[in-house]
Amino acid sequence: MADAELRIICGPTAAGKSAIALSLAEHVPTTIVSGDSRQIYRRFDIGTAKPTSAERRRVPHRGIDVVDPTERYSAAAWAQDAIRWIEEATDARRTPVVVGGTGFYLRALAMPLFEEPPLDAERRAALARVLEPMSIPDLRRWCQQIDPARAHLGRTQLLRAIEIGVLTGRPISAWHRERSRAPTVRARWLVLSPRAAVLAERIEQRTDAMLRAGWEEEVRELMQTVPEDAPAWNATGYEAVRERVRGALTRDGMRARILVETRQYAKRQRTWFRHQLPDERVTRIDPADDHTLDRARRWWSEGEAQ
Repeated sequence: MADAELRIICGPTAAGKSAIALSLAEHVPTTIVSGDSRQIYRRFDIGTAKPTSAERRRVPHRGIDVVDPTERYSAAAWAQDAIRWIEEATDARRTPVVVGGTGFYLRALAMPLFEEPPLDAERRAALARVLEPMSIPDLRRWCQQIDPARAHLGRTQLLRAIEIGVLTGRPISAWHRERSRAPTVRARWLVLSPRAAVLAERIEQRTDAMLRAGWEEEVRELMQTVPEDAPAWNATGYEAVRERVRGALTRDGMRARILVETRQYAKRQRTWFRHQLPDERVTRIDPADDHTLDRARRWWSEGEAQ
C-alpha cells in the first residue's frame, strides 16, 4: 500500500464532494470510501447526509454504517478499515476513491503519523474528567497556550492536543515532527474550495432539505433507544434537533442553531484543508465554476497516467 496512488476528494461540508465523486465514478468501475466521521454510525442517516440507497446502488460505498451509535471509533481504526476496503476494491478491479471532509481521518490514512508516547492511565482519566464539561472556546484558550498550531481545530482534536501536551509536557505538533512514520498510502488530493458566500448558501439549502426529509422524526425515534451520551450524538446539528424534540427550541431556533454550528464546522474544515495538505499533491477547484467537472475529470485522468 505504501506506493499506491490513491485519489482523495475532500473539502468542507456541503461543498459537493459526493456529487463530483459520483459523476467521476460513471466512467470507470469505482468504489467510494467515505472519509466522514459521522457517516460511520448506523441509523444516523439524514443529519449526516449519507448517500441515498439509489446512489449506493449506482456506486458501491464503504465506510458507511460501520458501527453502532454507542461505539467509539478512532481515526486509526478508520484508517485500518479503509486500507482493507481499498484493497478489496483493487482486488475486484475497481478504482477506490476516498471522499470526505474529516481531516484527522484522512491524515491517519495518507499523511505521516507519529509513534504515540505512553500515557499514564490514571492521569489520563483524571484529565478527561476535567476536560469533559469544558466548552469549545475554553478548550481553544487552553490549547492556544499548549499547542497554538492546533487551537483552530474541532473538539475531538482539541481534547487530543491538550491531553498529549499536558501528560507528556510537549505539544502534539512536536511529536508529529520528531516521531513521524511513513504514511500508508501515497495520495493525490482534489480539494473542493467554494467561496464562503456560496458555501453558506449551500449549507442553508442542504439543512432545509434535511429538515424536509424528516430529520426531526429520525431524532425522535433515535432518542427512544440511543443513550444520551452515545458518541453518535456528537454529529453536527443533532443536539439542536434533540432540543427541538424536547420542546426547548422552536423550529426556527433549531434551524438557526444548526446553520451556525454547520458554518463553524465548515470554517474549521476549510482552515484544515488550506494548511495541512502537501501543496504539490493538491488540485483545488471551485464547485461553482462552470468548468469544475472538466477539471475534476482531468485530475482523475492524470492519476491513471501515473
